[in-house]
Amino acid sequence: MEILMTVSKIASICTMGANASALEKEIGPEQFPVNEHYFGLVNFGNTCYCNSVLQALYFCRPFRDKVLAYKSQPRKKENLLTCLADLFHSIATQKKKVGVIPPKKFITRLRKENELFDNYMQQDAHEFLNYLLNTVADILQEERKQEKQNGRLPNGNIDNENNSQPDPTWVHEIFQGTLTNETRCLTCETISSKDEDFLDLSVDVEQNTSITHCLRGFSNTETLCSEYKYYCEECRSKQEAHKRMKVKKLPMILALHLKRFKYMDQLHRYTKLSYRVVFPLELRLFNTSGDATNPDRMYDLVAVVVHCGSGPNRGHYIAIVKSHDFWLLFDDDIVEKIDAQAIEEFYGLTSDISKNSESGYILFYQSRD
Repeated sequence: MEILMTVSKIASICTMGANASALEKEIGPEQFPVNEHYFGLVNFGNTCYCNSVLQALYFCRPFRDKVLAYKSQPRKKENLLTCLADLFHSIATQKKKVGVIPPKKFITRLRKENELFDNYMQQDAHEFLNYLLNTVADILQEERKQEKQNGRLPNGNIDNENNSQPDPTWVHEIFQGTLTNETRCLTCETISSKDEDFLDLSVDVEQNTSITHCLRGFSNTETLCSEYKYYCEECRSKQEAHKRMKVKKLPMILALHLKRFKYMDQLHRYTKLSYRVVFPLELRLFNTSGDATNPDRMYDLVAVVVHCGSGPNRGHYIAIVKSHDFWLLFDDDIVEKIDAQAIEEFYGLTSDISKNSESGYILFYQSRD
């Protein structure tokens, strides 16, 4: 048995080497970006949900730069962020340009910190992204809190502020946007608004549409009536009202989660909506509020986490990323160069949506400014 496993591992390593060599040749020495590395990640038993998100985040350059900068700071006790920084640093400092890295330390820490991921079952990539970003932000805020308690900030200044509100971290600077929930009383026309921060936006999907259509649907006007009437402070009574959600502050990197998994009562389980949803290489949001900052901001698609399969707890995840002027597909330890036109294959299906499909699940758009 051990001999068979050893032979299998050797064969796997040889295959990885061949793939890496082919990728390097395909890109070519003249075109290969300086100081860039393309490394696949070993799958430790259904960890493709993690690998795909990590690859997407690595190629969100503002995030990568902050993680690598964190690595250069004085050594701290091990946590999920230190393990992430070690992994990114390992990729960024490889002598080879292409290859494979086992993210074992990160996976071990992830499974130790959250029992949801402490198994060999397929997990949801969006849940993992949410957990990772929030955990990294929590770690940074806790470190900042400790520095304040010690009376000194990283730049050596004494901190005199007594502010219980946590300071925004670089996670917030990169991913956080603000929604404004506007409610207009149909009797007195008074508009009340409430702001809500987000690190990613989850949007409903419909057949044969586009991500722009989905975002417009996200901001559709909803009428509050009957038992759902709105209590108007001006009228001092419940009134019919119009309610809608708009984007007030656009983030540096806009992470869009397509809600492809829906609970079907008749099946008593979640099923996948493999609808065809076009996501363009360039995006401008049209559902911004009147007082939005920089409402005409243009975004470029930089990464896509793709779900392959027919349901949430089965199937596979891969990542498509843009690096410099070309696109790459990361399928765990396999890395391939693809044409931009090939992205259209991941929009979804126009018919027979119950079939297995490879469809965009999380989109990462980076602002041009």
